[in-house]
Amino acid sequence: MLNIFAFLRRYFTFIVFVVLQFVSLWMLFSYNRFHRAAFLGVASEVTGRVNTQVDKLDDYFHQGEEARRVHRMNDSLLNLLKSNFEFQDTTQRLVVDTLHFDSTAAIRRYTWRDAKVVYNTINSEQNYLQLNRGSRYGIRDEMAVLNSDGAVVGVVVNVSPNFSQVMSLLHVQSSVSAAHQKSGTLGKVEWDGKDPKYVWLKGVSRSVDVKVGDSVVTSRYSYNFPPNHLIGTVSQINSDPSTGFYLLKVKTAANFSTIQQVFVVENLLREEQLRLSKETDKKMEQQKNKQR
Repeated sequence: MLNIFAFLRRYFTFIVFVVLQFVSLWMLFSYNRFHRAAFLGVASEVTGRVNTQVDKLDDYFHQGEEARRVHRMNDSLLNLLKSNFEFQDTTQRLVVDTLHFDSTAAIRRYTWRDAKVVYNTINSEQNYLQLNRGSRYGIRDEMAVLNSDGAVVGVVVNVSPNFSQVMSLLHVQSSVSAAHQKSGTLGKVEWDGKDPKYVWLKGVSRSVDVKVGDSVVTSRYSYNFPPNHLIGTVSQINSDPSTGFYLLKVKTAANFSTIQQVFVVENLLREEQLRLSKETDKKMEQQKNKQR
């Protein structure tokens, strides 16, 4: 005990300096947006490299099933799917003798990029995944992430040059535009922070014919996710008396405890959609002001 007191007395100044240094850094990164962003970028890069090495060891013990699924569904084939393209309306007639462009040509809307999970959590209320692809590979915020079977995993929320951070579907702030596949009725899929095998579909009217085992898929109105990709299946049907809607318990199609390979999906028309939406809101606000 005397030796401990002697040690503390001898290095008291240095210990106080270290403590104050940590406090000052904490205040700097907590209250300064620029420094916090820079710190998160560096932290993602460092943790990403560490997690890559850990993941290599994990891959040695978990190779078989995931590898077989990836071979069944690779990104080159996914990029050729018709659902990734928009087709122009050929019913319109131009008042010209000849067409100067091919009116039947498809416009690519979605691009798929493969990636590997190097870090993943499922036991907290705010779960994230980290991928071994970043801005150098064309990954940006708000891109959708699907597993190797095409099931919903989450959305990219932060990127560094070589890594990206994904908000998991198992995150209490996650909200995915979804639909009851059989009826086409829209709703929102959210997680309650409890069981990592289940999420909840909200907003489906009780007049809709819903059965256990029905599929829940991504909505055709989502800015991030391509439509009709599986989120999960209905496992329990509840009612919310306060809203008059169903509260549907959905078993996730993605197994978050074993996920290793994913696809990052970019909606190439997303910026145009968002810009149009913002311009419309601005236009409506201007018209409203003129009427006053």
